[in-house]
Amino acid sequence: MSDKIPLTGAGLEKLEAEIKRLKTVERPSVIRAIAEARAHGDLSENAEYHAAKERQGFIEGRVLELEDLLSRAQVIEVTKLSGKTVKFGATVTLVDEDTDEKAKYQIVGDFEADLAQGKISISSPIARALIGKSVGDTVEVTTPGGSRSYEIMKVEWL
Repeated sequence: MSDKIPLTGAGLEKLEAEIKRLKTVERPSVIRAIAEARAHGDLSENAEYHAAKERQGFIEGRVLELEDLLSRAQVIEVTKLSGKTVKFGATVTLVDEDTDEKAKYQIVGDFEADLAQGKISISSPIARALIGKSVGDTVEVTTPGGSRSYEIMKVEWL
């Protein structure tokens, strides 16, 4: 797969930081845990050894996954974008037409999506509905809780 994966500059920093943490903190820690468990003797019944080996497998798999992601990353510098239509990187303020509740989301890559921080994945149903729309447009989004209508109040590039 050579598909490019869109990331914001902040998403790239987060990705690089996780790879660094896994390689410089987690990897040495699990190697020490394996060495300690080996020192306890019989490995066939050594739960610490098996847990440490399992953790090592997870860490190595995650490093490979993140390095692959990094190699395919296409960094999009959001602050250099502009325009009135919603696209990757935009921060969109919406109002729910039924409840008048406002919400603000930034459309980001799958890896950096974090709803608690208001970052939604480009592949999420709401982001897909918003792409290409402008202020004043209404979008219908089918969510697990049913269909919702949102009006786009503001499109920003932060």
